Amino acid sequence: MPMHANEVETSVPLVRQLVAEQFPQWAGLPVTPVPSAGTDHALFRLGGGMAARLPRIEDATGQVEKEQRWLPRLAPHLPLAIPEPLAMGEPGVGYPWRWSIYRWLDGESATVAPFADPVAAARELAAFIAALQRSDAVDGPRPGPHNSSRGVPLAQRDASTREAIATLRGMIDADAALAAWEATLDAQPWPGAPVWIHGDLQSGNLLSIGGRLSGVIDFGCLTVGDPACDLMVAWNLFSGESQRAFRAVLAVDDATWARGRGWALSVGAIALPYYRHSNPVLAGISRRAIDAVLADMEANVERQ
Repeated sequence: MPMHANEVETSVPLVRQLVAEQFPQWAGLPVTPVPSAGTDHALFRLGGGMAARLPRIEDATGQVEKEQRWLPRLAPHLPLAIPEPLAMGEPGVGYPWRWSIYRWLDGESATVAPFADPVAAARELAAFIAALQRSDAVDGPRPGPHNSSRGVPLAQRDASTREAIATLRGMIDADAALAAWEATLDAQPWPGAPVWIHGDLQSGNLLSIGGRLSGVIDFGCLTVGDPACDLMVAWNLFSGESQRAFRAVLAVDDATWARGRGWALSVGAIALPYYRHSNPVLAGISRRAIDAVLADMEANVERQ
């Protein structure tokens, strides 16, 4: 089932043709579709050591050149493995956009292979985020259509978030969700310079080997903006002790933490109705984030 009404079809024969015509040195390598809950790209394993990644929709096409440019520059500064671009393909054989070939990263999605020690994973991911934020952000891409505007001030997501919450009435406590959203809008905006953010941290974009965090993938939402965006993983994946460990490593102030809660709620509320039927894995992650935010807000009220 396609995830988008305007999705372009991709297939094993298409990838074989594209590779054979544009990268003859890799022609004849086995091509295998990789099951993924990713929304913007189709992924195919190429031989044993590479992966072809093709945009599904036009809105994702700007991510190709962005990742090709920035991932090699960021990788040396990061403590976890990230995708390594090997080649950029051109439109061809009926496929309309540029596409990428990456070195294959071993590991399983943390959605499928949960971390054996969530607290350790939380600390390691927080250290990764901190290293990403320290990387030179001069000339980095600003939020926009290329990354679903991840990293913008939360106020810019007000209308779309309220609309999404309204569509979820009956599925969630919409009144509580709206109150939680309005509370995040009261938090002080990010006062510093924009920093690098991944923009889409959740279990599907984290790799696990032997139960331990091994890599971070899918940098389609990469941008420089409000660091609070990358805190949404504290609600869509971590909880309790792991959530506290995550925050402690990053030494996050109350305002940034509140904005992070807002990002978790906004992204979850918008994604849940859109992917409810077409991508149940992502819908489940979104529902978890919403529920965690509402539980967090209820606990805050009880403590007051």
